[in-house]
Amino acid sequence: MDLSNYRKTYNKRELLEKDAPENPMQLFQTWFYEADEADSIDEANAMSVSTIGLDGFPKTRVVLLKQYTYEGFIFYTNYHSEKGRAIEANPHLCLSFFWPSLERQIIIKGIAERVAANTSDGYFESRPLGSQLGAVVSPQSEVIPTREYLEERLHTLEAQYEGKEVPRPPHWGGYLVRPLSIEFWQGRPNRLHDRLRYTLTEDYDWKIERLAP
Repeated sequence: MDLSNYRKTYNKRELLEKDAPENPMQLFQTWFYEADEADSIDEANAMSVSTIGLDGFPKTRVVLLKQYTYEGFIFYTNYHSEKGRAIEANPHLCLSFFWPSLERQIIIKGIAERVAANTSDGYFESRPLGSQLGAVVSPQSEVIPTREYLEERLHTLEAQYEGKEVPRPPHWGGYLVRPLSIEFWQGRPNRLHDRLRYTLTEDYDWKIERLAP
């Protein structure tokens, strides 16, 4: 199928240096709030996480951002999964957000590290029971025989933990991605999009540069 005639005009907003704060996390917060308030966006915290796998190939998947601070971005996963094993071998990651209705994209390069165990414990305890049990049941990224295999394990655990707290599996927890660069992309007419990149310097200040679209 030839998609060469697919066209869209970007003309909703602009991104100029005069409107860019010194710290990119301030701009991220503003954009995130606007995405979260937009009726056209179901999950503003959905982001792509790209890793370099043990096979040498890059792989991207969508996960949910669960917290952001001035230190960086936190998400949770199974440390034994394909994603987790890739991060342990090479913690250099790329995160990206794309909000089409706002004509905006954010690309983050950073280094991941495990969050403290008590931080993972706190988030795990806040999850619904079904999500807790799912984290225990699923050997994420491993080959399994059937769907019924998971459902049978789930029923067994439901009975085992009825009326009890579900402990966080030691192989499940969070990663904090500390950003080294954050690029903000705002769609503009004639494909002359606005791209501002923040890069962390050796003095821990942020350098702002405009990139050609």
